[in-house]
This record gives sequence, C-alpha cells and structure tokens, in this order.
Amino acid sequence: MGTGHFFWVIFYFASLCSASLANNAKINFREKEKKVLDQILGAGKYDARIRPSGLNGTDGPAIVRINLFVRSIMTISDIKMEYSVQLTFREQWTDERLKFDDIQGRLKYLTLTEANRVWMPDLFFSNEKEGHFHNIIMPNVYIRIFPNGSVLYSIRISLTLACPMNLKLYPLDRQICSLRMASYGWTTNDLVFLWKEGDPVQVVKNLHLPRFTLEKFLTDYCNSKTNTGEYSCLKVDLLFKREFSYYLIQIYIPCCMLVIVSWVSFWLDQGAVPARVSLGVTTLLTMATQTSGINASLPPVSYTKAIDVWTGVCLTFVFGALLEFALVNYASRSGSNKANMHKENMKKKRRDLEQASIDAASDLLDTDSNATFAMKPLVRHPGDPLALEKLRQCEVHMQAPKRPNCCKTWLSKFPTRQCSRSKRIDVISRITFPLVFALFNLVYWSTYLFRDEEDETF
Repeated sequence: MGTGHFFWVIFYFASLCSASLANNAKINFREKEKKVLDQILGAGKYDARIRPSGLNGTDGPAIVRINLFVRSIMTISDIKMEYSVQLTFREQWTDERLKFDDIQGRLKYLTLTEANRVWMPDLFFSNEKEGHFHNIIMPNVYIRIFPNGSVLYSIRISLTLACPMNLKLYPLDRQICSLRMASYGWTTNDLVFLWKEGDPVQVVKNLHLPRFTLEKFLTDYCNSKTNTGEYSCLKVDLLFKREFSYYLIQIYIPCCMLVIVSWVSFWLDQGAVPARVSLGVTTLLTMATQTSGINASLPPVSYTKAIDVWTGVCLTFVFGALLEFALVNYASRSGSNKANMHKENMKKKRRDLEQASIDAASDLLDTDSNATFAMKPLVRHPGDPLALEKLRQCEVHMQAPKRPNCCKTWLSKFPTRQCSRSKRIDVISRITFPLVFALFNLVYWSTYLFRDEEDETF
C-alpha cells in the first residue's frame, strides 16, 4: 500500500511539470508583441494624424516632456558664430489609445523603429543651421510604448546651431550658446513642451573642448507669440569660458617681445643707420603681420575688441620706436651742421684777430721821418669779441650757485652741444618707452580682468 501511494505522488508531480512546460512552450512572447501591435496599431484602430488627448483624457493640450543627453561638442566657430553638437534627444508623452495588456507584467514595453506609425510632436530646432541623423549601422532611433500608453521617443542627432557672440572682451570673454526647441504647427492650445523633472539635461563626463570650457548650463522656457498664435518653446543655455592660456602664448607674449625688441635701437649708436632702420622696419612689419593674422580668425565687427586695443597699442609703440630714430637722425644732422658753422665762424674770428694783432705790431714799429718812435696806446674797443668772451666768463663766475636737481644732474653727464641732442633723445627714450608700456599693461589688465569678473556674476 505504501509503494502504490508513493507511485501516485510521483506521477502527480510529473504531470504538473509537463503541464507547466507545455504552457510555457505554447506562449511565444514575440508573437504576443505582434498581436498587441496589430491590435493597437491596426488599420482603422489608430490614426496617427490625431493628437493625443490632454491629462486624464481631457480635451486639454497634449503634454510632451523633453530631456537631452549631450554626447559631444565638436567645434565652436568665432568666424561663423556657430557651434556643432551631438546629442541624444528624447520626448515622452501619453497616448491613451496605445494602452495594452502587459500579460501580468511580462511585457514591459513594445519597441518600434518607424516613427510614422504613431503620432509625433512637430518639434523643430529654431536656431539650427544644419543637422543630420545617424544611420550607421542601423538608424539610431527607437520608440517604446508602455502598457499605460506612455510613449518614449529617442534619437541621436548632430546639429550645427547659430550662436550670436559678443566679442568686446575677446579673448577674455564668455559666450552663451543656446539650443532652442519649439512646436512648428501646434499652438499651446494643442501642444505644450515641458522639461522633464529631475535632470532634464545631461552632459557626458570629461567633455573636452580645444579652446573653451563648459562652465554650466541653464534650462528655461521661451514661448513665442506670432499672428497665428502662441507656440510652446524650450531652451537650454550653455555657458562657455574661453581658455586664455592659448592666446597668452600665441598672441600676448610674442607682441610684448616685439615691442621690447624695438627698444634695442635706443641702445645702438646713432651712426648705425642701417642697423637701426632694419630693426625698426622688421619689427613693424612683423607686428603688422601678427595683427592681420589675428583679425583673419575673427569676424569683422563694428566695435573694438580687447585684442584690438592690445595689438593697436603694441603697433603704436613699435612705430614710435621707428619715429624716434628719425628724430635722432634729424637732431644729429642738425647739430653737425650747426657745429660746422660754429667752427667756421671761430676760424674766421681767429684769422681776424691775428690780422688785427699784426696790424697793431706794424703800427708800433712804424717810425716818423725824424727817426723817432711813435707809440700808440693799446686800447681794446667795446665791440671786440675777445673782450665780450672775457666779460661773459666773469659773469658766469659771479653767478650764485643753484640748488642741484637730480634729473638735470643725470642729464648733465651728456654735453649740451647741439650735436649731443640726439644722444639725449635716446637716453630719455630708454626710460620713457618702458615706463609708458608698463603703465599701459597695468591699466589694460586691470580693466579687462575686472570686467571679466563682473560678467561672471550674471
């Protein structure tokens, strides 16, 4: 009796297992998905031209929630004032016509790859210049339909978007580039876009840009009103800070070096005309070429940029060094001519004095007819140049001593003759040019760095 009872128990469990396996073998979930899709999207059952109803089946506008995942930012062009971005764009809304039975939780969602099978929001990017989808290896798009009628649309796209820039502080500037999304045909009475709650915009980690740093991003709404109605709009503002180290190495330091090299001519001899001219012209042309290269990488704008002030002042200093040599050369030649004229006058006076002395001696040795000597007094006339020179020396010695001046004492090391004016100009330029350039740097960096900190608090 015990053996027969044990046999029937084993037979019962074997029957249950075989029945369960048979049931599982009969249920094909892929076939179930097909039946559900045919059931909710079949002909005459779903019309993709009709928008979904509002919240809780009301006649209000359809609510579409948006979120983005920024995969990469390729380029930010200052010339074209645009930037290129690759992102994963997602939309989510509820369409009660797409509800289905999840077979006790076994069907989590249905997946479609054809967007035209269901109703889609007519969203477009209002500041887009170019854009394309990604189709390698298959189109990077999917639509998920959940049992409660919720629809998730996801696609990977690459966009080139307009980014108007204010370059007044370039290259110490920050730029705000926007991404705007709006409804093209449905007004706010039929369709409303909202940012997804929580984290609507995500950015890939370790985002690297060659000349910019993404500091932060802000989401906002930008609904627009036209003569055809009000349209829902979303925007995300990306704040980029320009990396200054590149411009410091490529622009600012080379310009400083060119200005300093132009000062070398102040230390060259005033007679080294070929050396000073070639040095001045070379630095001037190099600075002009540097300025042209900088402007070639920027759009033509009607206002003055920070880099324009820098290059303009540096170019002025280099040009001023060249003009300084022209002034030195003119002073040197003018002094030489006056010195030659002074020497000629002195020689002429000396010859006149010698001739006057010879005439006086002849008169003293002159005798009359009675062989008696006639002597004439040696009296110097008031207009005699020698007497005037003696009188001037006396006046100099009788003048009271003046209080010494440090600047005049330093300048007195150089002769006061006309031919030494050129040397004085060089000596003054050695001090004046560096001091003025240092003062300009102090004002420049204080002004633009202070403005940069102000803009940071917007």
